[in-house]
Amino acid sequence: MERITKKAYAKINIGLDVLRRRPDGYHEVRMIMQTVDICDDLVFEKTAQPGITLQTDRKELPVDGSNLICRAAELLFREKGIDGGVRIALTKRIPVAAGMAGGSSDAAAAMHGLNELFEMGYSVRELQKLGVKLGADIPYCLVGGTMLAEGIGEVLSELPAVPDGFLVVAKPDIDVSTAFVYGNLQIDSLTEHPDIDGMIEALRAGSLQGVTDRLGNVLETVTAREYPVIEEIKKLLRLQGAENALMSGSGPTVFGIFTERGKAEQAAGIMGDSGLAGEIYVTTFQRGTDRQDA
Repeated sequence: MERITKKAYAKINIGLDVLRRRPDGYHEVRMIMQTVDICDDLVFEKTAQPGITLQTDRKELPVDGSNLICRAAELLFREKGIDGGVRIALTKRIPVAAGMAGGSSDAAAAMHGLNELFEMGYSVRELQKLGVKLGADIPYCLVGGTMLAEGIGEVLSELPAVPDGFLVVAKPDIDVSTAFVYGNLQIDSLTEHPDIDGMIEALRAGSLQGVTDRLGNVLETVTAREYPVIEEIKKLLRLQGAENALMSGSGPTVFGIFTERGKAEQAAGIMGDSGLAGEIYVTTFQRGTDRQDA
């Protein structure tokens, strides 16, 4: 095999709670992660020349060793002692700096792709143990689906799939620093926390309304205060029939959950006319898999 293609799926958080800041500077979290059907494409091709070459269709993205894709490739090559070469072409669709784990998902897809292309023989669990060295979201992105994530995000427990629904995903024309959001989160001052346990019960009962009633993200206390457009987007989505709306991750992307595709598409059109968001998608939940195959 000389060439392989993988898909990297975006994620949202349907529930995100931060419990405490650890002595090592990381934050202890409890959150429910969910992949959605917005994806990047990555093509991996062996080359005669040793080394890792990354190409992408987005000029603002680095293609050097600072990119998580390159870091993931370098990690696997180093661990396995591989001195071969690979050219990686990234077609980007997941919004950048959006709270949707686009970089982590690309890195996870790279780990799957290179593991297969170079016949490294890693299990998914082994890839997860390596991936967490690069980013807390990578272990989740290696499997996707509906998961409870604890610890710094690397302790995963599979949950029943979210009942079928339609999403409008809207990213305003701003970029948010995850470090800034976590750095300004006042954990001791939080007065409300998402009902993660109640959401888990709703998932087990197969109740979409039980899920949407409990959407919550404590990071909104920082990002939405800094960027009022986030609340404006949430309000518009609810007015257009969303069961509920929430910011994903550290933001600024907001998603609304709808029971009907027609209402979701209509809301997306109105969102576009409003000028509140520059990137708008109508999508669905993506079921998990231990590989992100094309």
